[in-house]
Amino acid sequence: MTSNVSDTASRRIARFSTGFDPSALPPAAITQVGRAIIDTVGIAIAAVREEASEIALRFAREEGGCGRASTWACPEAVPLYGAAFYNGVAAHVLDFDDVNSPLRGHPTIAMLPALLALAETRGINGRRLASAYTVGLEVMVKIARAMVSDHYAKGWHATTTIGLMGATAACAHLLGLSEQQTVHALGLALAQCSGSRASFGFMAKSFQTGHCNTSALRAVLLAEAGMDAPADALDGKQGFTALYGNGEPLAEALAGLGDAPLEILASGLEIKKYPMCYAAHRSIDGMLDLRSEHGFRAEDIAAIHVKSNRRAMVPLIHPQAQTGLEAKFSMPYAMAAAALDGHVKLSSFTDEAVQRPEIRRLMSVVTMEEDEGPVTPRWNIVTVTLKDGTRHEKEIRILRGSHESPLTEAQLLEKWLDCVEYGGHVDPEQAFFKHALALGDAPVSDLMRHLPVIK
Repeated sequence: MTSNVSDTASRRIARFSTGFDPSALPPAAITQVGRAIIDTVGIAIAAVREEASEIALRFAREEGGCGRASTWACPEAVPLYGAAFYNGVAAHVLDFDDVNSPLRGHPTIAMLPALLALAETRGINGRRLASAYTVGLEVMVKIARAMVSDHYAKGWHATTTIGLMGATAACAHLLGLSEQQTVHALGLALAQCSGSRASFGFMAKSFQTGHCNTSALRAVLLAEAGMDAPADALDGKQGFTALYGNGEPLAEALAGLGDAPLEILASGLEIKKYPMCYAAHRSIDGMLDLRSEHGFRAEDIAAIHVKSNRRAMVPLIHPQAQTGLEAKFSMPYAMAAAALDGHVKLSSFTDEAVQRPEIRRLMSVVTMEEDEGPVTPRWNIVTVTLKDGTRHEKEIRILRGSHESPLTEAQLLEKWLDCVEYGGHVDPEQAFFKHALALGDAPVSDLMRHLPVIK
């Protein structure tokens, strides 16, 4: 049976997905997708020895699904759902993957594992992949603009809730589903939608991103096979905005779907410099700048205070982090590590690094405060008070690596090679890096043949 609702949010998204022309995609958008592939695959490789990745791989080997797709870091082919799940876990567990600010989440990890697995098994080319990614980002950011602030503040993990809707639209476009099939797929996505910020600092957070990708796959493949779902799954009385938000209307936000500039160029992708929650990055920039400019040592510090705009530090739920995973959501740890070590790197997030005595002392002198003003634009002010009474202060608004100040190709290559090396792999002659930046009419399976190999 099909719903008799005439023009719902799902139908608007479906019309956009089926009508979007891959041949009209700007070259800059295709390049952005290539950068996202490089960043996300590299992070998964860096995480190959993480316990969550190892658990996910064991699970992936047994998970079902038609066809077999590549696991990015092993390398081996596993069933379709297993590949999407494993890659979705591994590329998020380090919390080093890209961000979109209006989404308040990580767009690429919500959909790329599913997209690459589907494209590889179905013989789909790179241009269609880039088009699907663009569709998915457009959908998730437009929905986020309508509802994400309260949704996120309530405790939902927007990456895997709002992100699932974008991932489903992306996979539907990739497969060329009809408008009606896409409507059903979005309804089937709602039936699986989940993800809580309570999982932050635990393996469960990266489980949620793996689950998001397998949920999108199930939604589109079941819709393709003929399963139906309500057409008002997003904006009906028991729909997504009613259950997960405050019943926000989506019509105005979705009216701009596909308008120039596309979200992939307008709000874009923010590639992380530091492998932890993005909410701490401005303050890390500030602390590293203060340390460099004034030459103080960690033992000189009496107090550190971080002030931000309203809700900017909501994800940082572990002020007294005890483990490496918890530390990824801890402003006190971010400030302590930056002040003591002069860097925040992959090696900063071992349990042993978090338990260093001087780190524990510095964490105890960090205080935080959120302003009562508007949620955006985002800003942080870091104030360091030394034991002799000297105070140094830095205000940070523009993030390095953000859409306003993106990493150069050389900086992206540096991050890529660091991740590959950290994961015990090599990318001979940067073959994967170069092929990802040149997505075109070649099958995605050709790109996957250039995945870095274990040393």
